[in-house]
Amino acid sequence: MRPRVRLPDLRHIHATTLFLAGVPVSWRPGSATQIRLSIGKATLVCCARVPDDKKPSRRLQEVQTYTTMTRSLLSMADRLRCLGVTRVVMEATSDYWEPVFYILEAAGFETWLVNARDVKHLPGRPKTDKLDAVWLAKVAERQMLRPSFVPPPAIRLLRDLTRYRVDLVQARTAEKQRVEKLLEDAQIKLSVVASDIFGVSGRAMMAALIRGERSPKTLAQLARSSLRGKIPALQEAFTGRFSDHHAFLLTTMLARVDAINVDIATLDQKITQQIAPFAAAVERLDEVPGIGLTAAHAILAEIGLDMSRFPTAAHLTSWAKFAPTVKESAGKRKGKNSTGNGNRYLARTLGEAAVVVGRTDTFLGERYRRIVRRKGKKRAIVAVGRSILVIIWHLLSDPDAHFIDLGADFYTRRTNPDRNKRNHVRELEALGYRVTLEPAA
Repeated sequence: MRPRVRLPDLRHIHATTLFLAGVPVSWRPGSATQIRLSIGKATLVCCARVPDDKKPSRRLQEVQTYTTMTRSLLSMADRLRCLGVTRVVMEATSDYWEPVFYILEAAGFETWLVNARDVKHLPGRPKTDKLDAVWLAKVAERQMLRPSFVPPPAIRLLRDLTRYRVDLVQARTAEKQRVEKLLEDAQIKLSVVASDIFGVSGRAMMAALIRGERSPKTLAQLARSSLRGKIPALQEAFTGRFSDHHAFLLTTMLARVDAINVDIATLDQKITQQIAPFAAAVERLDEVPGIGLTAAHAILAEIGLDMSRFPTAAHLTSWAKFAPTVKESAGKRKGKNSTGNGNRYLARTLGEAAVVVGRTDTFLGERYRRIVRRKGKKRAIVAVGRSILVIIWHLLSDPDAHFIDLGADFYTRRTNPDRNKRNHVRELEALGYRVTLEPAA
């Protein structure tokens, strides 16, 4: 009989539990030791399966429950080290996996993060915390898992900064939208006339409204630069019912926008310091059309610099979900070739870069416009975003590589004139014309 450890009563624990399985290195020569984790907030269940010295074909099984407090995790790490465990495999659950991952990584274990989809519960099998822990241990033991990408510590710190910056920008955008909605409520149509109500002119006009100025003519005269050509329209826009109530709310909203601007500027300084060791990679990415310094920082924070984790550019685009999924049965392709949901921060950055590059006179810009004409903007964004990601993979894989633009006329130069001639003649004949071609003098 294999020894078993009775689990404590978990009926009153509402948090998702953590499952862990360990196998010592000596059990299978040449193979890596594996542990399985499914991360929870308050507790974790550790299932260690080790070979029986008397009967190597049998396993000795130990199941214990630990809290996710630091001392408890360190105690678990000591126990696993005594068992000879070297690899820890954990299931991604919300953000609960991060502290466990970092503590075990710092303790010297080879840590793997795996997708919950790869170890989902099989239909028909009883489900308890103990059975789940044993099942996850067996899956890890049989080498049926593959690790997800987790960047090294330096990149993780950079990722925290860049992601928080994105969140702050989104919060600022939401606050600006509230300002515009408030002005609309007061029948102030400034956003109809001015493209950016938070420019120099717009801020001066809103400040005057807060101070109590209500004269449309006086407010319109605060316009600067090209906006002065729209003074009559501005006078109409400021004919509304702006009250002290609106002034109070506008003051609060503008204060929040200014505070977020200060926080973003502080973050930018911190990101610049954190990215300094990777300045060479940032410069190479900055050569790609559509990618500025902010986008380069965000991309490096999401994919890192070590491209050995992605053997080919196709692996990287597949991981980022910028490649269509394959679903085929009985020789027929099914589905709509959707790419699926990947890293939203990386997708946001690549999407913005694709839209920006679509306005440039470059090869990528021409590629974007050609796909827009045939398949629409959404497919063009994904296709050009994938092209940018392939370029980034090559730039980061080879430190000596630099981006060289193929030119906006790349497709034109590669077009076969005879084929173009035949296509045009065929189209005219289909319209009922008889075509005779003569070379130009």
